[in-house]
Amino acid sequence: MKLSKQFPLNALRVFEAAARLGSFTKAGDELAMTQTAVSYQIKLLEENVGEPLFLRRPRQIALTETGERLAPKVTEAFAMLHDAMATARDSVDGTLAISSTHTFASKWLAPRLGSFHLKHPAIAVRFQASSDIIDFAREQIDVGIRWGDGNWPGLALHRLMGLEFTPMLSPKLAESAGGIKEPRDLLKFDLFDAGDVWWKQWFEAAGVTETDLDRRPRNQLGSQAVEADAAIAGHGVAILHPAFYAAEIALGRLYQPFELTRSDGKAYWLVYPENRRNVPKIKAFRNWILEEMQAAGH
Repeated sequence: MKLSKQFPLNALRVFEAAARLGSFTKAGDELAMTQTAVSYQIKLLEENVGEPLFLRRPRQIALTETGERLAPKVTEAFAMLHDAMATARDSVDGTLAISSTHTFASKWLAPRLGSFHLKHPAIAVRFQASSDIIDFAREQIDVGIRWGDGNWPGLALHRLMGLEFTPMLSPKLAESAGGIKEPRDLLKFDLFDAGDVWWKQWFEAAGVTETDLDRRPRNQLGSQAVEADAAIAGHGVAILHPAFYAAEIALGRLYQPFELTRSDGKAYWLVYPENRRNVPKIKAFRNWILEEMQAAGH
């Protein structure tokens, strides 16, 4: 018997999407198929199995008991196929696609990539700078550098570094107001971004409980790196990670008026799909960045 007769792969692919999304319509949108085509593929699979896989209700579907048993096994099978194909591509495609926040990419990763290339000259690197959560099932990304609490089910997680924050501004801006003598003096200037919870946490730790943060305009510049550039240009005060801006402080481009720093408990994490753990280029990058973090004391 032909493999296609034993294993209706197209129908199984449609079933996996419908079971995961809980909707024939959403499955069709994901797979670029009409709802009629989705229903037809599900019907073919049900005939092949000999049991209904979904309960059809008005504007709603639900897995039958048979469907509940089948769905996780089909999902696992497609994950294994995806992993096998990705591993096969690695022999001809040595490009590692990394999604990272703009700040981490520019202030930590890019300056150190030379050592990665020395260890792995056959692996090219492609960056995608974004603060959005990457959907590995939809985007051609191998690994991500995410900022958060590490609560991302289904992904392999490696904590890289925590982050402390404190206000910084240009020395000239500080001098324009006669210097910064106490934390409240920072309220004389524009703050990037005044609505950021970091500001509230820092001012509370500094003993400043009455602020006008809620009434200030929210100047949202998109990333800590851009906020730092605006602060260097003298346009206001940014709340930044001191370790990222040690060079700017040493050169007198940024001024940290107070030693007080705070942390919200979040961190940078290396993430990737669990089923791609053993892909060679991912293993190489994982081992390298964890060694770099350990050497830096994180």
